[in-house]
Amino acid sequence: QMHVVESGGGSAQAGGSLRLSCAASEDSDQYCMGWSREVPGREREGVGVFYTSGSASYAHWVKGRFTISKDKVKNILFLQMNNLKLEDSAMYYCAAEPGPCIVVPGRGNVDPPFGNWGQGTQVTVSS
Repeated sequence: QMHVVESGGGSAQAGGSLRLSCAASEDSDQYCMGWSREVPGREREGVGVFYTSGSASYAHWVKGRFTISKDKVKNILFLQMNNLKLEDSAMYYCAAEPGPCIVVPGRGNVDPPFGNWGQGTQVTVSS
């Protein structure tokens, strides 16, 4: 079974940058992969997904600040976060699911039903 492990979280100032990494335990070329985040008391929300084609989609609120990319050789998914805002503070999770990214009606296109989740990495943005 696929396992994913996040790293790279930490503290940053508003306007700063962080890069999160997600190491997959096996070849993820044929997996839909993505990033989600969760704040205590709120529902987890999708940040973006990385398609098997190599392209990505993002939540509307990302507005060009985040970029998802992948190192195919090392099998690592990245989330580059720039121009961080206070409201970006959250636990960030990497997830994977075999096959194409499934769009669930009512959940938008960055919240597919992932079956493999990491433990998360905390991001804290301060002023």
